[in-house]
This record gives sequence, structure tokens and C-alpha cells, in this order.
Amino acid sequence: MNRILAIIPARGGSKRLPRKNILPLAGKPLIQWTIDAAKAVASIDTVMVSTDCPEIADISQQCSAEVPYLRSAELSSDTASSIDVVLDVIRHYESKGRIFDSILLLQPTSPLRTSEDIEKAIALMADKSANGVVSVTECEHSPLWCNTLPDDLGMDNFIPEELTARRSQDLPTYYRLNGAVYLVKKEIVVCDSSLFPQQHSFALVMDNNHSVDIDNELDFKLAEMIKASK
Repeated sequence: MNRILAIIPARGGSKRLPRKNILPLAGKPLIQWTIDAAKAVASIDTVMVSTDCPEIADISQQCSAEVPYLRSAELSSDTASSIDVVLDVIRHYESKGRIFDSILLLQPTSPLRTSEDIEKAIALMADKSANGVVSVTECEHSPLWCNTLPDDLGMDNFIPEELTARRSQDLPTYYRLNGAVYLVKKEIVVCDSSLFPQQHSFALVMDNNHSVDIDNELDFKLAEMIKASK
């Protein structure tokens, strides 16, 4: 049996887009899209929100997510890491005698991720007997056509000569982390303090339209546009 704890981290402070986790997106608070997607997956045992904000906590509880405590100020600072938050949640639940086999981190800033995406991650983990599954999406532009620039902005040898005559469609396909799904065995999370196992982990390839990660107002408007088109 694989008992899955879904953790949705949602601190109150956001400098680039204030109150972003509860801003209305297509008629729902942003965080509700992630809660609803997780709650629709029958194989998830518990959906919880880790937050330091009473308003986020109230909205999350109204959406039927657990908010067993408010996160400390230390774990809500700009320097606090996701793994620190996850370990704090695991310790809390285990202190109450609630033990889980896998941890599913779902960031609320990925509101276009669906319950089907989550189900695919869970199925892939089972099929591969994986230590972890991490979501990726195809890069919008090939990193082979990227480089750093010197102080004088010169572009000599910016692109290697062997690539200058190649069409973009002839380049290999690259993928990037999209931040939407991290599914990891709990023992790996605890022992390695990591949400990205270095061995025997697999990629959940997601559509670009499901992979918007909201960090600023432009990202939010893009998510609104995609939601409106469906």
C-alpha cells in the first residue's frame, strides 16, 4: 500500500505578485485549482496546505484541505527552502501517528496542472518502482542557441559553428523542470533531504499549456488566457 501525502506550500508573502496564492483565477482563488486537482485523485490519502497566513488557511479549509497548523516565521522567509517545509510537515504528521509512504509536493503556482497529470505521475511511479517522479515540459527554445555575453556585448562565437546552419527542428529536444509535480518516496525525502532523487527517478512529461508557473503578473495573465480558451 502506498499512502500519499500531498503537500501544497503557500506562504503569505510574495514580493513580485502580492497575495498571489489567493488571487482570483477564472473564478477561483489560485490555490483552489491545486487543491481541487489533488482532491480529485482517489489514491491520495491526505491533501494539506502548509502556510503562515490565516487567510490562506481559511480558504484552504473551505476547499476541504487540511491545515493542521500555521507555519513558523522561520519557515516562511525568503530563504526557507521547500525541503525544509516538507520535512516540517512530515515531522508534524508523524508526531500524530500518521505515517505516509510517499510525499507529493504540489506548488499552488502551477494552477493548470490537472488531476490527470497527478494520476499519471502516481501510475509512473508504480510502473517503474521509482524513487521519485518529477514533472518536466519541453523547452520553448533550445538551450543550444543560448550563451552568456561579455561586458562589451560581443557575439563572436555566440553559437558554435556546427550549429549555425542547423534548423531548430533538427536540434535535439530538451526538457526543463516545470515545478508542477514532485512525487518522492518519504524515506528518500527524509534521508537525503531532497525532492529530486538522483537515482531511479523518472520524468513526467507535461504539456506546455499545463506547465505555467506563476511568478509575476505576466505569468498570471498567461494562465488566465489559457483558462479562458478552454
